[in-house]
Amino acid sequence: MESEFALTPARPQPRAEIAALSNVAHGAFDFGELERMGLRLDEIIDFSVNSNPFGPSPRLSEVLRSIVPDRYPDRECLALRRALAAQRQCSIDCVLVGNGAAELIWLVALAWLNPQRCALIIGPTFGEYARAAQMMGAAVRVWQAGPQRDFQIDMAEIEHLLAQDRPQVVFWCNPNNPTGVFIPDQVLYDLAGRHPATLFVIDQAYRRFVFDQPESLMAADALPPNALILRSMTKDYALAGLRLGYAIGRGEIIQALAAVQPPWSVNTAAQAAGLAALQDEAHLSRALERLALARRELMRDLLQAGLAARPSSTHFFLVEVGDAARFRRVLLQAGAQVRDCASFGLPAWARIATRRPEENKRLVEAVWRLWQT
Repeated sequence: MESEFALTPARPQPRAEIAALSNVAHGAFDFGELERMGLRLDEIIDFSVNSNPFGPSPRLSEVLRSIVPDRYPDRECLALRRALAAQRQCSIDCVLVGNGAAELIWLVALAWLNPQRCALIIGPTFGEYARAAQMMGAAVRVWQAGPQRDFQIDMAEIEHLLAQDRPQVVFWCNPNNPTGVFIPDQVLYDLAGRHPATLFVIDQAYRRFVFDQPESLMAADALPPNALILRSMTKDYALAGLRLGYAIGRGEIIQALAAVQPPWSVNTAAQAAGLAALQDEAHLSRALERLALARRELMRDLLQAGLAARPSSTHFFLVEVGDAARFRRVLLQAGAQVRDCASFGLPAWARIATRRPEENKRLVEAVWRLWQT
């Protein structure tokens, strides 16, 4: 008679969903790649990330010097949540702070998705939405915008999919990464109102970079009860190295996210930096004004160099370059990193984020040299 132990696997097995996961490409530096190419970090200007290139508030340095590293952080992020609640005109119970918006995306998947449920993703877009949904075994439906219409979204088709598939969750990046396409906020809130059984996760990581349509902050209790807003303070406040984001929604949605959040996921330095950033909105306002002007100049100069940017509401935009992997590699060797968009399903496209004027000039010069070879 066989032992019952002979029927068990020879070693512990991870969840079956992990085998189907693929790595998601992101912008920013690949330090191993730079080593292999013999390049130094300080030699490269990074146009592959969509953050505020003018840096964080000067107050940040002083605040970080006051951090006590051997003390646990406030696991509820009370001071930062109070400051965000005051800015967003809502109760502290409507705010959750996370280790970047990426953590909040994964918390949504943990709290709402399983193998019997479906997630709808409006693409091409940030790869972590699909990866988080796949990890939970959920079915993933993707509606994909295309270059033939400048990546604009067909709202009638989206409405049809919502009625047909009845997804548990919709992930909608607005303005979208990598296309820069923006749908007015109220249009999405109205859409959510027509589909009350679906959680609309509206990722507004780049909302402050929509220069021609400044936002009017809506109180959380005025949002549809099935809408969740995500924000990434790493982008507009230039805190990428600290990882900081937050979610705004009705109390019951925030409670569900908080229930699956690991304790102490937001460290003391990130919380202090977030407070300092909120107390210096003037710094961000000046940076955004300079960035809007730099964007116009960069798009004009790239057009003269032979690269036509597709319409974008933000400081980042797509350009069609043929072989985007080669385009990125050659520019990287010339000291400028752009985003190869093959991971978005766009291998002929690169995404370029506006930086400071003097840095943008170096990119344009590198593009001129590339076209001449």
